[in-house]
Amino acid sequence: MKLASIHKVLLGSVAFGTFWMLAVFPAVPFLPIGRTAGSLLGAMLMIIFHVISPAQAYDSIDLPILGLLFGTMVVSIYLERANMFMHLGRLLSWKSRGGKDLLCRVCLVSAFASALFTNDTTCIVLTEFVLKLARQHNLPAKPFLLALASSANIGSSATPIGNPQNLVIAVESKISFLKFFFHIAPAMLIGVVVNIVIILCMFWKDLSGKSKEDRIEEGVVEDEDVISHKFSPARMSHMSPPPEELTAMHGAPDMQWCLTEEELILKVSVYVVAIGMLVALLMGLDMSWTAITAALALMVIDFRDAGPCLDKVSYTLLIFFCGMFITVDGFNRTGIPSAFWNFMEPYARINHTSGVIVLSLVILLLSNLGSNVPTVLLLGGQVASSAAAISPGAETRSWLILAWVSTVAGNFTLLGSAANLIVCEQAHRSQTHGYNLSFWEHIVFGVPSTIIVTAISLPLIKEY
Repeated sequence: MKLASIHKVLLGSVAFGTFWMLAVFPAVPFLPIGRTAGSLLGAMLMIIFHVISPAQAYDSIDLPILGLLFGTMVVSIYLERANMFMHLGRLLSWKSRGGKDLLCRVCLVSAFASALFTNDTTCIVLTEFVLKLARQHNLPAKPFLLALASSANIGSSATPIGNPQNLVIAVESKISFLKFFFHIAPAMLIGVVVNIVIILCMFWKDLSGKSKEDRIEEGVVEDEDVISHKFSPARMSHMSPPPEELTAMHGAPDMQWCLTEEELILKVSVYVVAIGMLVALLMGLDMSWTAITAALALMVIDFRDAGPCLDKVSYTLLIFFCGMFITVDGFNRTGIPSAFWNFMEPYARINHTSGVIVLSLVILLLSNLGSNVPTVLLLGGQVASSAAAISPGAETRSWLILAWVSTVAGNFTLLGSAANLIVCEQAHRSQTHGYNLSFWEHIVFGVPSTIIVTAISLPLIKEY
């Protein structure tokens, strides 16, 4: 695509820049409207400036991605109602040998969960839980929040349903679920281990908690409070919700399950449906409709008003993605991304090691300038077309490299991944265990972790 007219390029850049600024700094003094409103503002400016038409804006919204996110969030809500957190709390705390052991468990659990239920959903579900766990052991929240976000991002790379950009890649490339998994799983496993080592090295002295007796004397949260944790939806806002909203989010009495035979049947059904969803995905069925079908099946099996569960879905996150899709498509129509790729393409061919390095650097840069999903939307087709000229195997490898690097690149800065933003917002919003994870606190860890994990694991993604 050639560069558009000068006024379209300038106005499109202004709209995209507005979106980017509010995504990084949602509470800027002159426009403290938050990330969700910021994404809608960017989309609206694209239309007002005639960079994109209203019809094109609607067409740019990727419904399969929104459907997958919605479905997995609903399934996660029902899994929480089936006491998933109680079992998870026991798993993380069982015979724990201190902060270092606990951090390793958080990394492994979040990586595994993200591969199955997306990194965004994992971070939505686990952030406040991890805050409680850290406080229970009298440990600082920062290493655990960084461990959760970074491991969730790395773990999500292993499957097409692990994150939104992987879903885009799976749909566009038509790579099957199993093929995608077997190609990226080795890099993911090595990446998780390397990331754990980096976190332990950076926070070794901080990961030593006090004895249980000392924690009780200081009023630190106890086991029962951790395992009784309730799911609360992500709010893509820099403001904390009012107390009455917190009460609703953490569950009113009518949301609790009674200890009856009917409850046991329902709980078993929840796990059976969740496993069935994974089996269907492995069979190659449509990922979005599989997740939505599983969500609706759980609502029917529950046999009660689904409103309270649906209220917990993070609609602000879904709206954020809608605005982002429109903004990115508008920016793509300015021709700037295409011009950039045309300049870099001769140096980024994956049949040479230097080309793979250049391509990875380009993906890393763009993923942190405009997030990883927009990067895949902007570059995916062009990168694949360039690789297809080499061989069909090279085309498949280019998609997998794009999936791996764009996912790991999410750990570079807070803006690199929506999962990072979710952890940041959820932690800041918590009324009882809140922690403000700043942009700079994250980048001190994110830069070395991203570079080292990418460099060590990238050679494992080969052409088969």
